[in-house]
Amino acid sequence: MKRAHLTRRAVLALPLGALSLAGCASTDTSERYDTGYVEGSGVSTEVSIDKRGDAYDFQGETFDGTTFTLSEKRGTPVVLNVWYASCAPCRKEAPDLVKLHGTYAPKGVEFIGINVRDEAGPAQAFEKKFSIPYPSIPDRDGAILYALRGQISPNAVPSTLVFDKQGRVAARISGLADPSILSAMIDRVLVE
Repeated sequence: MKRAHLTRRAVLALPLGALSLAGCASTDTSERYDTGYVEGSGVSTEVSIDKRGDAYDFQGETFDGTTFTLSEKRGTPVVLNVWYASCAPCRKEAPDLVKLHGTYAPKGVEFIGINVRDEAGPAQAFEKKFSIPYPSIPDRDGAILYALRGQISPNAVPSTLVFDKQGRVAARISGLADPSILSAMIDRVLVE
């Protein structure tokens, strides 16, 4: 009986350990971060229109108290960034995301952050420090990330998804977002 209990505990701990290894990701393998997490490669993936899966939906209350519902954004592209405040690559890409928001929000592109770790205080301090102009939703229990599982889901922190006008995932950057790559992804979705 005790042996089965220990085995079950070990099996439950395995996914948590694997998730912590996904940790912060970075495209710059020459720069090391003191976060204790494995660095990713910043791989980008795009899905052609004919191969995209079904539209996604999720809803959550942002740190500022407003409700964000993905399905209400149909008809416009959405850029979703998965982050948390102490993630060094998240801090590194924040200024680029702010600039991209400034370029694409006037063109009708929505931006939303999904914070996977922080309470309101650290998250809002990060948003203030980097002048993040778009809202973020706390997702400490992983419910939103779970809703985004499928063909091309966020698989590292940071991860950035680009949804097309129908709410389908068109592209993903797994790791630190290169602004020129992300910009090209958004441009392609805008002209579809």
